[in-house]
Amino acid sequence: MRGISYRVALGGIVSALCLVTMFLAGVMPALYLLLPMIAGVLMMIIAVEVNTPWALLTYIAVSLLSLLITADKEAALIFILLFGHYPILRFYIQRIKLRPLRILIKLAVCNICVISYFYITVYIFGLKEMLDEFSDYGRYGSYIMLGLANVIFVLYDLNLDLCYSTYKKRLMPKFRKKH
Repeated sequence: MRGISYRVALGGIVSALCLVTMFLAGVMPALYLLLPMIAGVLMMIIAVEVNTPWALLTYIAVSLLSLLITADKEAALIFILLFGHYPILRFYIQRIKLRPLRILIKLAVCNICVISYFYITVYIFGLKEMLDEFSDYGRYGSYIMLGLANVIFVLYDLNLDLCYSTYKKRLMPKFRKKH
């Protein structure tokens, strides 16, 4: 276990990097999905380096600050409801031995989060334009969008695997070298 000063410093640095990526989502709206994903990968680093409860505290801090200071509230909401907590939650899901059950739980988490995002965006933030976008695809528009969200989520999960293994095998040993 590392000291409290290390944990606070790392949490502060990762929080700042997450907030910069969330701020950039307001500057570059085309990346409003990619930048919260990158911030989520940074949450994974906290979980690996310190522990998952500390990563959860960092996630809560970044979530609150991103709602307050970022221009793109949709990107902040995507981070809060899916891409921010999932890399932390994933450490617990990965412990499930049965692969089909693990995949089913991951997809259930994704669908709950995406549907929650939709309802919060439309009915709490009042962005009724989202309903119009779904109607452009016909009566199956919402199912098509949910299917696309699941595809994006599966790709995100695969990338988290790649990022985790790269971090553990290549980056972590370089940071832990004694000089």
